[in-house]
Amino acid sequence: MSSPVFIKRKVLFGDCDPEGIVYTPRFSYFALEAVHEALGIWLDGPGLRTLMGFNILPPARAFSLEFLHPVTWDDELTIKVSVSNVGEHSFSFSVEGRIASDVLAFVASLTQVCVSPESRAVVAIPPQLRALLQ
Repeated sequence: MSSPVFIKRKVLFGDCDPEGIVYTPRFSYFALEAVHEALGIWLDGPGLRTLMGFNILPPARAFSLEFLHPVTWDDELTIKVSVSNVGEHSFSFSVEGRIASDVLAFVASLTQVCVSPESRAVVAIPPQLRALLQ
């Protein structure tokens, strides 16, 4: 599989509730933004645009998220993104968000499926994309 990518992200005031704790839905944004950044590195171009350049649409088939530790305003997240599986029609990512002295704050997984932009039918992962993800 591709080497893991580490993305840094500072938690902003707007990510938090009045108590300074990150809003629950923001974690999905953190995970998805990190996957898009990692794709940009693995594909050597703007993540989603480069991915769609393989003549596929990459809708999410599955997404899961587990909260393990509170994250607050001004925390710096280090988000590790790894390719966890490359199947026939889909590919999956593992995401780990850490704060402070390596405290695991959340874990997520995302599976995307390859769909033809013309027919909207599921298609095989293009060979060039497969090579870049493996």
